[in-house]
Amino acid sequence: MTKTNEETDRGATFGKILNDIRKSRGFTLRDVERITDGQISNGYLSQLEKGGIEKPSAMKLHRLASAYAVDYNTLMEHAGFVTESATPINRVATSILGELSHEEEEQLLQYLSFLRSQKK
Repeated sequence: MTKTNEETDRGATFGKILNDIRKSRGFTLRDVERITDGQISNGYLSQLEKGGIEKPSAMKLHRLASAYAVDYNTLMEHAGFVTESATPINRVATSILGELSHEEEEQLLQYLSFLRSQKK
């Protein structure tokens, strides 16, 4: 299965984010391997940073978030996973109404706010 351009771009962008975080912490690839007790090999992290891994493991991302002292949900979102911090209305509404555009989601939220204000 080949990657789409969007997946390739997301992987490269996510890899750059990971690389920037790692370097900002002053860590080498081998440092991360040591800090994670070998759970994240330097080879795996190198591939991840270069966009070579299409679907990173959620467990490995959790270990990286811990090692880098960054928010796990934010890291998951950057990796392309839907997380609990995603807008709840969108998850519920899309299961009922289908995909919503950003504009439709905003209008729905405004209408919901209006309805709730009328109940007070």
